[in-house]
Amino acid sequence: MDRLTAMRVFTEVAERGSLTAAAQRLDMSRAMVSRYLAELETWLGARLLHRTTRAVSLTEAGVDALPRCRQLLGIADELVTASTDGDAPRGLLRITCSTGLAQSFLAAAVTRFIERHPAVSVDLLVVDHTVDLVEERIDLAIRVTSEPAPGLIARKLAACPSVVCAAPAYLQRHGTPERVEDLVTHNCLTYAYFSKSLWQFEHDGTPVSVPVSGNLSANEASVLLAAALAGAGITMQPLYAALPLLRDGSLRPLLAGYTPRALTIYGLYTSRKQMPTALRALLDDLVLQFAAAPFPNASINAS
Repeated sequence: MDRLTAMRVFTEVAERGSLTAAAQRLDMSRAMVSRYLAELETWLGARLLHRTTRAVSLTEAGVDALPRCRQLLGIADELVTASTDGDAPRGLLRITCSTGLAQSFLAAAVTRFIERHPAVSVDLLVVDHTVDLVEERIDLAIRVTSEPAPGLIARKLAACPSVVCAAPAYLQRHGTPERVEDLVTHNCLTYAYFSKSLWQFEHDGTPVSVPVSGNLSANEASVLLAAALAGAGITMQPLYAALPLLRDGSLRPLLAGYTPRALTIYGLYTSRKQMPTALRALLDDLVLQFAAAPFPNASINAS
């Protein structure tokens, strides 16, 4: 638990007399405010607030804790001010993203960022599942999705087009689909957490969905990419991941005229309040780096 943030949440709730008002002030969800309060009470071993449907009030323990929390927050703010060299980014950032995105782009992008800002260090948590930013003390999550998670602040970093593709060996054995409806008869490699059984496209301005199935599913897109490269079946991949293999002919793009449902790469974080200079600088830098990368606007002619 970030105890300083929990103390800041507690003081805001105490001053405003409302979890909702504090959430708006802190730019957090009400659920996150409640969670910080609960964790602070667990840490202190005492109930700090009386909660009703209309308002909150301090318990005796809360009255005792409030000035102490204010004092500690004041000391923390003074330390930040004293250790800051102007507005130069500094400090540790904990970032999480998927394996595929880390390998294809983020590791190099973060390296370039910290070379320009040597006072910043990065702890990169690469996982193939969604993590709780508060519980894992994550400053920034980079996620590819159509809908950002509720309760988090989302900064759009880049568009993320997708491509349906397969290895030439697979297509020689099973034929090449010409329409999305043809996918029903093919072995489609599906992603466990997104569009597992229904792939969505746009064709001549009209949304089209097709049910798909296959004998291999995985929780990481890079695994499906490797399987498709080995000839296992047809995969829908982020274009940034498949682009090198499409360009060298190891994979072939499919379904000309059908555009897979658009996704977006977001930077997700918990609050704009007290945002570290390093985090703000990294977000701005990633927007520029994604824009300069070849994959967001790259195009491949499908078969």
